[in-house]
Amino acid sequence: MHLELFTQQPEGDSQSTHPTPLLFVHGAWHGSWCWNEHFLPYFAQHGYASHTFDLRGHGKSEGEKRLRWTRIADYVADVEQITRQLDRPPVLIGHSMGGLVVQKYLETHSVPAAVLLASVPPSGALRTTLRIARHHPLPFLKANGTLKLYPIVATPALTREAFFPERMPDAQVQQYFTYIQNESYRAFLDMVVFSLPRPERVKTPVLVLGAECDTIFTPAEVQATARAYHTEATIFPSMAHDMMLGDNWQDVADHIARWLTKSGL
Repeated sequence: MHLELFTQQPEGDSQSTHPTPLLFVHGAWHGSWCWNEHFLPYFAQHGYASHTFDLRGHGKSEGEKRLRWTRIADYVADVEQITRQLDRPPVLIGHSMGGLVVQKYLETHSVPAAVLLASVPPSGALRTTLRIARHHPLPFLKANGTLKLYPIVATPALTREAFFPERMPDAQVQQYFTYIQNESYRAFLDMVVFSLPRPERVKTPVLVLGAECDTIFTPAEVQATARAYHTEATIFPSMAHDMMLGDNWQDVADHIARWLTKSGL
């Protein structure tokens, strides 16, 4: 299957580069664009070969016609396909649904480390689903009636509420909204009940990060994720769900870079 891959290599003296590459995995309704704007350039400048890709059915990757019934296991297979193309096992960095994909991958694969940003928790997305149903019943009913998740984020206002801080300029929200796309209904069901993480199977060191103003996965849910992986979560103040795109994105990137350095990566 063709999966659109994007790479930024470090520049300058090769002695300043890190041997372990990074692979960023996007979440629901998103694509590689959410990493390309800030995180890939940042980590390439810090000496890491940085990669991201469009999951099947997203962006320029194959699979759009089958997106509705694509499973989380299919997205895990995408990560497997991309990691085989790299010179060595990468650090995996997953956001939201991408965090769930990373967790499922780690159950059967070994990598040097992983980072979960505002990730689906081991308990799944049921609480998130109930919050959406309560606050936006009509989009929620339309999503379930059509078996398409796009109605949940189908306007700039809904997209802002889900992903971005209130202070983000309207023009910037509108720009990102043009990239937002439909998501697999089957993957949604997997996130709620059918394909939940099993942290007890994971041996990889995991960094868990969350956002104070996240309306998708609350700080309490992020902290529960950290406990499941026997670590402590770092919650970034005044940040929303898309931690790689808000005005404080570099605080998150700096934190990850320090953790990688401390981990010898």
